[in-house]
Amino acid sequence: MPRRDDIQKVLIIGSGPIIIGQACEFDYSGTQACKALRALGYQIVLVNSNPATIMTDPGTADVTYIEPLTVPSLTEIIEKERPDALLPNLGGQTGLNLSSQLAKAGVLAKYGVRIIGVESDAIEKGEDRIIFKETMKRLGIEMPRSAPAFSVEEAEKVAAEIGYPVVIRPAYTLGGTGGGFVYNVEELRLVASRGLAASMVNQILVEESVLGWEELELEIVRDAKGRMITVCYIENVDAMGVHTGDSFCVAPMLTVEPKLQARLQEYAYRIVESIGVIGGTNVQFAHDPKTDRIVIIEINPRTSRSSALASKATGLPIALVSATLAGGLTLDEIPYWRDGTLDKYTPSGDYVVVKFARFAFEKFRGSVDKLGTQMRAVGEVMSIGKTYKEAFQKAIRSLENGRHGLGFAKNFNQLPLPELMALLNDATSERQWIMYEALRKGATVEDLHRRTHIKAWFIQQMQELVELEEQILACKGRDLPDELLAQAKRDGFADKYLAKLLDVPEAQIRSRRLALGVVERWDAVPVSGVAKPAAYYYSTYNGPDRVPVDNRRKIMVLGGGPNRIGQGIEFDYCCVHAAFALRAAGFETIMVNCNPETVSTDYDTSDKLYFEPLTLEDVLSIYEKEKPEGVVVQFGGQTPLNIAKELEAAGVKVLGTSPDTIDLAEDRDRFRLMMEQMGIPMPESGMASTVEEAVAVATRIGYPVMVRPSFVLGGRAMEVVHDEAMLRDYMARAIDVSPERPILIDRFLDNALECEADALADGTDAFIPAIMEHIELAGIHSGDSACAIPPVTIPPKHIRTIEEYSMRIGRELKVCGVMNIQYAICHDKVYVIEANPRASRTVPLVSKVCAIPMARLATQLMLGTKLQELALKHRHIPHVGVKEVVLPFNMFPEVDPVLGPEMRSTGEVLGMAPSFGLAYFKAEEAAQPALPLQGTVFISVTPRDKPEILGVARTFQELGFRLTATGGTCQFLQDNGVKCDLSHKIHEGLRPNILDEVMSKGIQLIINTPIGKAGTHDDGYIRKAAVKYKIPYLTTVAAAKAAVQGIAEYRRGHGAVKSLQSYHADIG
Repeated sequence: MPRRDDIQKVLIIGSGPIIIGQACEFDYSGTQACKALRALGYQIVLVNSNPATIMTDPGTADVTYIEPLTVPSLTEIIEKERPDALLPNLGGQTGLNLSSQLAKAGVLAKYGVRIIGVESDAIEKGEDRIIFKETMKRLGIEMPRSAPAFSVEEAEKVAAEIGYPVVIRPAYTLGGTGGGFVYNVEELRLVASRGLAASMVNQILVEESVLGWEELELEIVRDAKGRMITVCYIENVDAMGVHTGDSFCVAPMLTVEPKLQARLQEYAYRIVESIGVIGGTNVQFAHDPKTDRIVIIEINPRTSRSSALASKATGLPIALVSATLAGGLTLDEIPYWRDGTLDKYTPSGDYVVVKFARFAFEKFRGSVDKLGTQMRAVGEVMSIGKTYKEAFQKAIRSLENGRHGLGFAKNFNQLPLPELMALLNDATSERQWIMYEALRKGATVEDLHRRTHIKAWFIQQMQELVELEEQILACKGRDLPDELLAQAKRDGFADKYLAKLLDVPEAQIRSRRLALGVVERWDAVPVSGVAKPAAYYYSTYNGPDRVPVDNRRKIMVLGGGPNRIGQGIEFDYCCVHAAFALRAAGFETIMVNCNPETVSTDYDTSDKLYFEPLTLEDVLSIYEKEKPEGVVVQFGGQTPLNIAKELEAAGVKVLGTSPDTIDLAEDRDRFRLMMEQMGIPMPESGMASTVEEAVAVATRIGYPVMVRPSFVLGGRAMEVVHDEAMLRDYMARAIDVSPERPILIDRFLDNALECEADALADGTDAFIPAIMEHIELAGIHSGDSACAIPPVTIPPKHIRTIEEYSMRIGRELKVCGVMNIQYAICHDKVYVIEANPRASRTVPLVSKVCAIPMARLATQLMLGTKLQELALKHRHIPHVGVKEVVLPFNMFPEVDPVLGPEMRSTGEVLGMAPSFGLAYFKAEEAAQPALPLQGTVFISVTPRDKPEILGVARTFQELGFRLTATGGTCQFLQDNGVKCDLSHKIHEGLRPNILDEVMSKGIQLIINTPIGKAGTHDDGYIRKAAVKYKIPYLTTVAAAKAAVQGIAEYRRGHGAVKSLQSYHADIG
């Protein structure tokens, strides 16, 4: 079938901000879709609220809208752009749900927009639990026994009939949001109410438990002629009971019989055919190894997290192919490197792929490290090896959690076997490390299989690694025998881990290995579905080198590794732009990364992609092979910086800012000394390696103080400490975060306005496109604070000071590339907080608001271009961009959702408008839940915040909102002439209390500032209830001021939707 000529303009809906369950794999799939459809000659209109993506760059689509992903917003865009078609299945659950809502609201019919790729009734068949169940029944494919419920009472009845334990699965959600296993009626009431609240249609499925069964996934692609191919067979190593996004998994299936795989394929084809998806579909099964019973768990009639993994594992870009199929082509018209056309595709390859999840429980004090059907992972890594052991150990060292192997993590090695076995009662993020030590202490494969339901074959492989490790440990104090070292490398043991086991420097292991000729060799994963031959590469110690190199001028870019809180998609954005800029400058580009979700690991982002861990061992091996002219380290976040000095010491040329400069800026003592010499003020501070030193420093500076470990990203273990008792408690908990580095103690600038500047620098000169003003005051991590560009309230004299300081610091540090400097304005004085001579998470934000491609320009500066040659000018920006963050507290219901100096957000959105108030309102609308335009506002603030909240309360009253407040706040507002009703806190014992009002939907906005030690426990339940019932809540007075301004402006008129290209054209 030829390309469709009945459509010319296609609307693609993106997935919005990065959240748990929906990460940057949708930037990857959306970017691929734009690429595929533009290549077919279609005009693309893209809508997404996430500024940190490549997808929302002005060059990716013909017209780009960074607007809230809501039905009213999309309706306005459709009315304005008049697309012929909507492609809904590349924007994750968000894109799918919105497409369904637009169809049901009659918007698509009104404007003549047809859905391509997947029909709206197909979305229902896949997502609505009742319709899906009916479809499966008709096909004769078994499902776990289940029934839908629309209330907790209905759920109780269903569970009683099925028998406990049961699983709760909310409809139209992602990442298992709101669901979980329940073992009794009390747990059911809690999880069912959470699930009903999470579901778009207030529907849950109460399902028979298949806990402990095998979880098996197939990625299917279907075309308009009904032809289907199986792209990938994925075996989850963790059994049913752990969400597939958290589960450790392998491809191809390593322990599943071919006969069973054929049955699964036959079932999957029947399902996909009946649902009628054109493009990719993920199908998940559970299999009981004891009875051989197979049940279907769910399907995703869209590209998913598993699609990104399957694409990278096999070399078949599912999103690219799906978009091409939606454009009218069929599988027999798409090329395939092995057998001509893609309809003949079968999975092939003599390698094993392992995916391992990355978690962030340490960021959420009070969170419980327990894995279930609700996803908790914030990122993932993928590794490729010739054997399972090699791939598994490569995945472990890719995680960047300070562990390069499976042994001696935390204190597990010191625990007796019964304690280790007790720790395995529940699945946790530490399970593999605990199992490793349990095997060392004498646990049997059968013991662990019974405890974890992980198949014996995988545990046997681990046991063999433990036995080999014990042989290595026996050689401590002498050289490893040659064959033992070679065997260790073939089984995936990292140089750094071997050095730790033997208590020798890593360089000693490396030189010994090289002397023996035990070196990484390379093989290729060929790319399917593309006309021009393409491949990407992986290392192995188990085969010959099959990857040629040429003599072109080349430069290597080090990526950011797995997504995590503090280091997300923004850094991948920078790496991708670096690759594009280097290619444009005539260099062969070499990308190194291990994150399967990203655009940087797409097959054609760089000339050569090495899918490898970002460790010294792996990067040096690639460097030795390719011999590039230099390596770019300043775009991948903390990941490449952690090895930059060692790379330089090994003879690698680091482009741009030198590792010593980066080190100087990260070393607070060296940086402070430099600031003192330059006469630039910083908050008073000190460093401490012991508790007593810390107490002495804090006493000298005066409380409150900000404490943090040195050399971390995302404010890890950072806290505001108010007294000596809190400081002693912090030191007891935090000293092991970075043991070789001291603790930093700064004077906390109370009520200070924070701001930051991203600058381009060439070693002698610097250019600052715009300054960002934080909306939250000091004490909230910059990554969690909303911010406005250009600044709204900073006086011109302070802007001039910030620009001057930034220029001087850039010059003094000889920064070449990009840098970020954070400032605080307190008592009319500008202080430097910190300087980061590397890309920051705000680079894409500044680029999009100011129309300056910072990462591309920074790359040109690293190659020797001078700022003068770029002829950059400060231009008037007639609009305001407000960044707001998205927080994952809905996935951590046990945690008090309050902001602080440690970063917790997983992603961000951007609101753009002619004024600050409108931009803030749009940002909140995009982040969800949106600010209310009427109703009741609940206020409960600390005594110190009462004077500041008065103006906010008055404005709300003028806007016609009803106000309600707790005792002290209510009295204060009434005393100052603001009409306000009294709400009761739970401990007061009077009903209805504030929780009753929240639960009965009597409150539309919550303003609640935490008291600190005295009040966190008391008010935490209010904030937790706000998260559960999706009520917008604000925990700072600054945010409350911005919110009331936004509501007031929006009610006066919200303006029209406007494309990013139009915003850029209006910059003077």
